[in-house]
Amino acid sequence: MQKVLIVGAGRGGVALLQVMAESDAFSVYAVVDHDPQAPGLTLAQSLNIETGQDWKKYLSDQTDIIIDVTGDEETFNQLREARSRKTVLIPGSVASLVYQLLTEKESLITHLEHDSYIRELAMNSTHDGMIGIDCDHRIILFNNRAAEMIGIEKDKALHQSIYQVVPLSGLPRIIETGRTENNQELILDNGTKVVTTRIPMVNESGDVIGAFAVFKDITEVVNLAEEMTNLKEIQTMLEAIIQSSDDAISVVDEQGRGLMINRAYTRLTGLSESEVINQPAEADIFEGESMHMQVLKTRRPVRGVKMLVGPNRKEVAVNVAPIIVNGQLKGSVGVIHDLSEIHQLTSELDRARRIIRSLEAKYTFEDILGNSDEMLLVTEQAKVASKTNTTVLLRGEQGSGKELFANAIHNGSDRKYNSFNRVNCGSMPAAFLLDTLFGTEASEGLFEQAGEGTVFLDEIGELSLEAQKKLLSTLKTREIEKNSSEVVPFKARVITASHINLERAIAKGQFSEELYYYLSRLTLQLPPLRTHKQDMPVICERLILKLNQSFGRTVKGISKPALEQLMDYEWPGNVRELENVLSRAMIFMDQKEETIEQKHLIPLQSEPALKREMNGPLAEQLEHVEKEIIEQTLRKHNGNKTASAKELDISIRNLYYKIEKYQVETERSG
Repeated sequence: MQKVLIVGAGRGGVALLQVMAESDAFSVYAVVDHDPQAPGLTLAQSLNIETGQDWKKYLSDQTDIIIDVTGDEETFNQLREARSRKTVLIPGSVASLVYQLLTEKESLITHLEHDSYIRELAMNSTHDGMIGIDCDHRIILFNNRAAEMIGIEKDKALHQSIYQVVPLSGLPRIIETGRTENNQELILDNGTKVVTTRIPMVNESGDVIGAFAVFKDITEVVNLAEEMTNLKEIQTMLEAIIQSSDDAISVVDEQGRGLMINRAYTRLTGLSESEVINQPAEADIFEGESMHMQVLKTRRPVRGVKMLVGPNRKEVAVNVAPIIVNGQLKGSVGVIHDLSEIHQLTSELDRARRIIRSLEAKYTFEDILGNSDEMLLVTEQAKVASKTNTTVLLRGEQGSGKELFANAIHNGSDRKYNSFNRVNCGSMPAAFLLDTLFGTEASEGLFEQAGEGTVFLDEIGELSLEAQKKLLSTLKTREIEKNSSEVVPFKARVITASHINLERAIAKGQFSEELYYYLSRLTLQLPPLRTHKQDMPVICERLILKLNQSFGRTVKGISKPALEQLMDYEWPGNVRELENVLSRAMIFMDQKEETIEQKHLIPLQSEPALKREMNGPLAEQLEHVEKEIIEQTLRKHNGNKTASAKELDISIRNLYYKIEKYQVETERSG
């Protein structure tokens, strides 16, 4: 129901209020007039409608229609400036038109049976055009205003076929159907736009003996309405949205004939617009029944119906819903999904799940190297964490060993004989990640498959808000909601990791504060390599042993000058960057060489970023370092973003985000 505010409570306001009070389509919630003695205010009060003298008090974003019957141009302009974009402002002239049409319609319905009254009405010189025809479609009533609007003398129009005078007239249709048509638009041959109400004339026996039309020139009103609502722009925008959709979409009218298809529909079915538009809804079906026709009959949507469409017999699943406007069925819209693509995605999902299930925790606390105070402290904290079942949040820069610690915590716990599953939250599309973690109605998700094992969610800061909400619910209830009626217990332990500033993400509305508190009950801050360089000799020794196994080499160690060169570098990429430097050195060493020398090392940054004088909050300094790491890695790979993202162990989407965030220059990539 449309919420209406009437401004002006004179005779015009009284008349409109009387009509609208009897209508189920409008709800007048306030009547305003600067004159407290205005008759419309008294009538509104008797109808329990709010009244007042200042319209600004009653105007809100919930107002659908404002009717200005003050006749004051300044008031009209003020209302137009103050209304919201969705509120329609109707000037007094249009309001008067609506009132006259509604009033005259009621009058005509009441008196239409009296032929003498109709003839008298037709002879009156009114502002409305009026035409009446008999069952032979001959004009029997034709007033002066109709003659002016159509451009033909009244005497020449009487007794002529209606089609000779108004070729597009809908009056013969009224005789056939016996139904009233209210407020229909019609363009006359001379270009005049009219709005007409057509009414069947019936005798005392209820037989249709003719039809009568009353119409008004609304050329200027229609132009104003199109300007105010910008209908053409809205239509263009809606068509653009439909055409840009990757889903195949088809629309039919209430008779089941094609109205619109998009390009995705043509790609999927192989059918062009000429083969579908204005054709029956069954035109695209190779095997199966038309869901458009079923929906038009039942007015109820259907979902997931399988059929074959188009000349290529494409197997699809169809969702169709009715289009209902103001309670009237106007057609239906269907969305078609390619089942072969769904089968492929399901296969890829199963493959991804098998890969995830095959992952096991590889490292233990013995693999965590270093005797510095920083490393000893965080390792002891991790050992304490392994003996509990609470959630653990690992924080630290990229490459600082978060996955290593997650592995060690799992292997140091009572869950070590159960599965360890790692998921990088930034490496999958949001919908795919949701299905992977929580499953679907037809398949188990990772949380359910993990049983009493451990789920390690790396880059938790990349999790979508929808997934955050669902994860929070799972942690709170310790239940996995499969659908509205089925839940399964959640027994796994959750370890998360992030290198981004989660507090800043919370402030920006990108991360749930409540989820943060659930995940950070036990937080471990891993130190960057630059703060415990005294551990580098033992770390290098272990990395060289690992790389020997990977490359089939027998390198015994690193020379003192080479180690000193490494110690002078600040390692913004931490241990992962150190491993990368050592692997490059070993690749380019001669097969006979057994010690890594300075000549084997790639040139490192001569002026380490963190040795420069930097001021400001810690977060800003870390962002500055992160920007330099990204720039250095991009230069190293000649601008190749895929290779850079792989080395940095972040998703390509995350890399593009950071390039834009830090305004990293990428012209070198060509």
